[in-house]
Amino acid sequence: MQKPLPVPTPTSQPFWDGLREHRVRIQRCRACDSWVFYPRSHCSSCLSRDLAWVDVSGSGTLHTFTIARVPTAPVFSEEVPQKLVVIELDEGIRLTSTLVNAEPAEIRIGMRVRPVFEPSEEGDVTLLRFEPAPD
Repeated sequence: MQKPLPVPTPTSQPFWDGLREHRVRIQRCRACDSWVFYPRSHCSSCLSRDLAWVDVSGSGTLHTFTIARVPTAPVFSEEVPQKLVVIELDEGIRLTSTLVNAEPAEIRIGMRVRPVFEPSEEGDVTLLRFEPAPD
């Protein structure tokens, strides 16, 4: 069974293109300087359409997490336990992802993380995962 993959839209395509190049790109409003995530056609703070794509490090902290010991869907049965996380990037944006290269007992709220770029099996899209950052 094939895993579901994101489908880039014209608005989100620069985000996915960045991940394929191993770069994290986030929108920033030129009118009010707010960060905007998820990709949108207008600023969520001031409604301006003057958005720019900005490369960020992708580093951040673990805001919250859950360990799914039962697959969230049958296609994820080989990934149990799933380490589902909300990451707060250093820019203040929060996004949902998964944590890799970490044992469940090692995971702590507030731990530093860095991006991991994972190409899909089909190669169509690169996914953004996170792993613990070295001390």
